[in-house]
Amino acid sequence: MRGLRGAFAKVGLVALGAMISVQAHAGDLMGQPTPGAIGLQPAASPMKYHAIWFHNYLLLPIITAITLFVLALLLIIIFRFNAKANPVPAKFAHNTALEIAWTGIPVLVLLVIAVFSFQFLFDYHRMPKPDLTVKVVGYQWYWGYTYPDQKIDEYTSNVLSESAAKAAGKPYLLGTDNPLVVPMGKNVRVLVTGADVIHDWAMPAFGLKTDAVPGRTNETWFNADRVGTFYGECDQLCGVNHDQMPIEIKVVSPADFAAWVASKAPAAAPAAAAPASGAPAAASAAAAAAPPPAPQKVAMNAAATLR
Repeated sequence: MRGLRGAFAKVGLVALGAMISVQAHAGDLMGQPTPGAIGLQPAASPMKYHAIWFHNYLLLPIITAITLFVLALLLIIIFRFNAKANPVPAKFAHNTALEIAWTGIPVLVLLVIAVFSFQFLFDYHRMPKPDLTVKVVGYQWYWGYTYPDQKIDEYTSNVLSESAAKAAGKPYLLGTDNPLVVPMGKNVRVLVTGADVIHDWAMPAFGLKTDAVPGRTNETWFNADRVGTFYGECDQLCGVNHDQMPIEIKVVSPADFAAWVASKAPAAAPAAAAPASGAPAAASAAAAAAPPPAPQKVAMNAAATLR
């Protein structure tokens, strides 16, 4: 029994360490990976809040309870039913009540998980009315962004070199030259497709992970609840430069977004040069005042043209 108590004490220490690590999640970096962290990235969009709740308060307790229960059964078997402590083994082969229990209880657990997971999936598809739409195209190996509502043609977003990322103060292999810019607090509909092979547009802080499939357009959405810069990357093995497809989203205030859209507007065509003042009017007046050509002269000109 002393060994059993020691084993349970160790299990308690492991559980305590897990709780401490979950508490340390509050110090994680926003919008990018945190060195040494083991939990999910902090949320910055409603769907990510839902995902964190689903993981931390439903899946994690269930899997922890199952793990501890199985461990307890193993310890009981090891210490109570070994050959020394139990030299005469039992002769029965079946226990109907036990078999019903270990079949029915897992089914109930899976049903509970299914109810909440289906609700989670439905929330992804119940997109609120979008405030703007962004089209995302995956290429080998960069991203293309188009704003159809704002009449902004596609521009490309490429990974920064290590020196350029350092100079810009961005994390290497996550920073880009042209980030996707969106306003804070607005519902952004994202249409995702691929141009060559299957890519994946993933943004952990927003709870997004959508495949970019050639010939097909997938739809997702997010609503950023804070200003800042958020990083993701392609999560689908798409070729030799798969690691060169980072995603950078810059969330700005609505006023700054309007200014950014205005800066992307095409330059106005230059106006035609105005003629010298009075010249057109004088030429028109002279043409109107000139007498019509005589009929005989017109006939002679026509005959000369025929010859």
